[in-house]
Amino acid sequence: MSHDLLWTPSRERIDNSNATRFINLVRESRGFPGSTFQELWKWSTENPSVFWDAVWDFGDIIGEKGSARISNGAEKFWEHRYFPDATLNFAENLLKRRDNAPALIFWGEEKVRRIYLWKDLHDAVAKAAAALRSFGVQKGDIVSGYVANMPETTIAALATISIGAIWTSCSPDFGIQGALDRFGQVKPKILFAVDGYYYKGKIFNNLEKIKSVVDTVQSIEKTIIIPYIDAGYPAGHRTELCFFADFLGDGPAPELVFERFPFNYPIYILFTSGTTGVPKCIVHGAGGTLLQHKKEQLIHCDIKPDDRVFYFTTCSWMMWNWATSILAQNATLMQYEGLPLYPKPDILFDMADECGMTFFGTSAKYLDTLVKSDVCPLETHKLAKLKTVGSTGSPLCAEACEFVYKKIKKDVHLNSFSGGTDIVSSFVMGNPISPVYSGEMQGFGLGMNVKVYGPDKTEMPIGEQGELTCITPFASQPLQFWGDIENKKLIASYFNKFENCWCHGDWIEQTEHDGVFISGRADAVLNPSGVRIGTAEIYTQVQKVEEVVDCIAVGQQWENDERIILFVVLKPDLELTDELKKKICTVIRENATPRHVPSKIIKVRGVPKTNNGKIVELAVKNVIHGREVINKESIEDPSLLDDFRDLSELKF
Repeated sequence: MSHDLLWTPSRERIDNSNATRFINLVRESRGFPGSTFQELWKWSTENPSVFWDAVWDFGDIIGEKGSARISNGAEKFWEHRYFPDATLNFAENLLKRRDNAPALIFWGEEKVRRIYLWKDLHDAVAKAAAALRSFGVQKGDIVSGYVANMPETTIAALATISIGAIWTSCSPDFGIQGALDRFGQVKPKILFAVDGYYYKGKIFNNLEKIKSVVDTVQSIEKTIIIPYIDAGYPAGHRTELCFFADFLGDGPAPELVFERFPFNYPIYILFTSGTTGVPKCIVHGAGGTLLQHKKEQLIHCDIKPDDRVFYFTTCSWMMWNWATSILAQNATLMQYEGLPLYPKPDILFDMADECGMTFFGTSAKYLDTLVKSDVCPLETHKLAKLKTVGSTGSPLCAEACEFVYKKIKKDVHLNSFSGGTDIVSSFVMGNPISPVYSGEMQGFGLGMNVKVYGPDKTEMPIGEQGELTCITPFASQPLQFWGDIENKKLIASYFNKFENCWCHGDWIEQTEHDGVFISGRADAVLNPSGVRIGTAEIYTQVQKVEEVVDCIAVGQQWENDERIILFVVLKPDLELTDELKKKICTVIRENATPRHVPSKIIKVRGVPKTNNGKIVELAVKNVIHGREVINKESIEDPSLLDDFRDLSELKF
């Protein structure tokens, strides 16, 4: 697989990077003998305790390390813990500043624009923490949010964590069942809920959904309404209600006291997409989350104080938790709520120019959409301060990588990364001191001892695909699944395939540049005639066909084998002619292999995806085989699945 060189960092950028500062630190004080990022990664995996100790110091973590014992030494991967004697408060590490610089910049489509200064954020969190205590919230209680990506949500979450309670959330576009599938499992004591939201300029009222959730989840004792569309209160509500401003109260803020909790104290419950069953409730700890995000944001993403960092996300995606940690780097967090293409396709670039954005984070889905549009920020926007474009959510195809440099900005670091809710971070990331190649990620995350394993747990050579595994413990591994006391569900999810080794479920290969290519989820890998093919390998080629807007490939059981079925979404008013089918097959055959060519190509009106933009191949595969799809609430438009049911083209 040949990938073109797209970007090489300048000497000045390398010398001034946090990565170079970290390399100098560990070379001078920890015995690191190398100089390149790849050498640093290798050293970090061979000396994990020394490495994570260095990240603590480099990140200026507020807390007590405890004894010199950096690891509890547990033999079982899932029982291993770093810094078993350390104490800290996660929120304290995010609220170090109290000055008049912007901490949060918020845009809600074209409707709302607000700025929270650091001092205002600190005072609001102090008031919210005091109010939660007055409501009877104690250590270990669950506080939930049915919320939008806005400052009030950040305040509520940090206040919750500051007093030792646990925060969990989902976005307001989730239906009632989707919210119940999540909150019903963890039984929150308090609910923060936004009254509605704007999407594509339309107003969506959430009051009835809020009432239904509270009526069903009997553990909820009080509900705090966050006014966004000014819809008022839900009628006939079961619990005591108050608006967010009344919750905070008038008058000066009380002192914000940060009690120090154990390093592995729980702060977040995150939910998997749940397309194969009820969402799993994954519990993440304070120290591991903070340390991992420090590593990723400081060293991999080169975030510096006073940078202005944006990541388009919802409160249902782990990237919301990741973005919240930007505050720990003394940088400004930029938030956008609504459709990122409204009221105009380049609205986010308007935001970048107007607010001095330095880091533009988004999903591969968004960049793929721009590729098919006429947007060219390189010609219409200055983007003077933009240093980095981040992408995650699904593999970024070569065409989208090239689009960044041709149509957005020539001198920018494209930092494509991949991980998940499971680890609230990434296994694969970029770095600011190494070249960027088209269609691949730059390498594995520091301290993440990743191997590419074949079915017999043999390490695959460069250029050959296998399972993404991690063979030694890392800081941000989940503490447990909520309610899974003996870790049976946790073990079944990650450790059943290879003994005492994390198996993530991604199908990957390493490249000759020390980079990584992710070809899809292992459970969606195609297997015609016993040849394993990642779906991303097909998507990368179909992206080159200008008539095709989107596509999804699945395997259909056929005559004791599996055949590849490609579903395509075409530009408006186009028909899937035999000539177009031939064109698609030719592009795939010439740029991949004949094995990648689908047996059938079928036109559909849309590709089902999760609310985070991930293509749900497994759900479509279940539909075409007549199997039930569980938890459709996690799919952005579940009605699209109906288009794949009982298709006559699949019967011959």
